Amino acid sequence: MENNEEIIKDDEEKQDKKKKDKHSDKRIKELEGIITEKENEIKSLKEDVLREKAEVLNFKKRKDEETAKILKYSNEDIVKEILPIMDNFERAINAFNECKDEATLKYSEGVKMIYCHLNSVLEKFEVIPIDGSNKPFDPVYHQGLMLEHKDGVEPGMVLEVLQKGYLLKDRVIRPAMVKVSE
Repeated sequence: MENNEEIIKDDEEKQDKKKKDKHSDKRIKELEGIITEKENEIKSLKEDVLREKAEVLNFKKRKDEETAKILKYSNEDIVKEILPIMDNFERAINAFNECKDEATLKYSEGVKMIYCHLNSVLEKFEVIPIDGSNKPFDPVYHQGLMLEHKDGVEPGMVLEVLQKGYLLKDRVIRPAMVKVSE
């Protein structure tokens, strides 16, 4: 009888073990599902973090480019205010060139010195006059004010610069006012 009891006890233990194993297998599958779900969630979160990092880097790059552009042309307004002064200096120098008076010539030298100094300051800040004479008319750099027929000159050529134009670095801040051949 003891043998039977042992056998029954063994059978019960085996059945309990099978139930526990089934329950364990079921629990393991549940946990593996949870682990897979959490791994997918982690992967998704990592992708979100990478996407956010990329957005931050793109924003920083755009901001840096905009800041550089603003700084590059930051002195445009003051340069535009100085250009009429340059025009007036040029008119004064041209008027002095017509005078022969000794006192006027002394003033002329002073005006030329100031003009040269101001011109060198503008060049230092990359303000460059637009060269237009004897070149084809380009609406980006020139503003046509007059048309004139001139023999031997093909149409669309700049005949005369009436007012200098200027570039600030690579941007036209004032187009040259020109007379164009027709």
